[in-house]
Amino acid sequence: MERAHKLSQRLQTTTRSTVFTAGSLSRIVIGWVAVAILAATQHLLTPPVPAVPLVLVLAGVVAVIMICSFGVVTQAEKLAERMGDPYGSLVLTISIVLIEVILISAVMLGPGDHTTIGRDSVMAVSMIIMNLVVGTAVLLATRKHGPLAHNRTGTATYSAMLIILIALAFVLPGQLDHGGSYPPGVAVIVAVGTLATYAYFLYRQMFHQPENFDETDPIGLAAARGGADPETGHAKRQPIGHVFALHRKEILQRIAVLVITVIPVVILSQHMAALLDDGLSRTSLPIELAGILIAAIVFLPETITALRAGLAGELQRVINLCHGALVSTVSFTIPAVLLIGLATGQTVVLAETGVNIVLLAVTMLITVINFSAPKLTVMHALPHLMTFGVYVLMVFR
Repeated sequence: MERAHKLSQRLQTTTRSTVFTAGSLSRIVIGWVAVAILAATQHLLTPPVPAVPLVLVLAGVVAVIMICSFGVVTQAEKLAERMGDPYGSLVLTISIVLIEVILISAVMLGPGDHTTIGRDSVMAVSMIIMNLVVGTAVLLATRKHGPLAHNRTGTATYSAMLIILIALAFVLPGQLDHGGSYPPGVAVIVAVGTLATYAYFLYRQMFHQPENFDETDPIGLAAARGGADPETGHAKRQPIGHVFALHRKEILQRIAVLVITVIPVVILSQHMAALLDDGLSRTSLPIELAGILIAAIVFLPETITALRAGLAGELQRVINLCHGALVSTVSFTIPAVLLIGLATGQTVVLAETGVNIVLLAVTMLITVINFSAPKLTVMHALPHLMTFGVYVLMVFR
């Protein structure tokens, strides 16, 4: 009995030493110290900030965000190794999205007019994730490994969810005679229905159909946790309950470190937004550029993880990260802004411009066509990257 107790203590100590490393703790300290410094000096950063201090502060904020982002990626990859996909990808995705939604909600509850904050943030995230990140990750993966297969059942599920979510978020409100927003009764139904649908989607994905989100290409299987089962050809999988029971403390500790490290990334991004708005207002650059940069920074940990998965040949993990991130973003953000708008009496405008609706439609059409192919090649990456280029061009038009 005493021997077993000593073994348990030794395992706990080993787990703590591998999770709470000097690198992970230093990233947490750097991130939160930066947050504290910006909070304490906020009165000195009231616009207009002199050009030189503005550039220096922006450079420092970006540097800290990069440091913290790599810490988030490390924990996400360790969780993916331990838990397997889609669980590892879901932890990273939902952590980032929930924190971003909380901050958007805080902005809406604060002073000022924020009628389009939900629409603008989700639009920028959609174009960045579904075109820039997906296109780059597929390009890296297929150039290094050649044509790669993916799990078409799971990918089709993501596409179907995205089509209805984007239609409800951006297209349908513009067809109603209500100023681009939903009437109160319809807003409640859309918000509750979206959350309920996403909850059931997660339930099926995690507990009944996780195999639909497994790697199928031999290269991806070899790179995935545990390799491949030679009899079935699929990645070895243990029930998530069994994995959690065996490694509960390590999993919980890594999730805690991930969340504590990612919170400064999102908070610092919001500070950076004010500084970017200040800087861009003095130039001829479009103010929408700030939203694109903020969305790119907030999802930087996910972007890095997706690109590294692409380089490893894990194409399905790229899809789980990118498509899953947008499904989560729309499913959480749109209901949040609708319900807060109803509670506070604010008007929430969701209807997109004609140009952006065309770009969203093209993005989803390319996604459905590309990912219906048995294998992806370099050529499948090019339309995504071109669409993102057109989106940026339209911002500068």
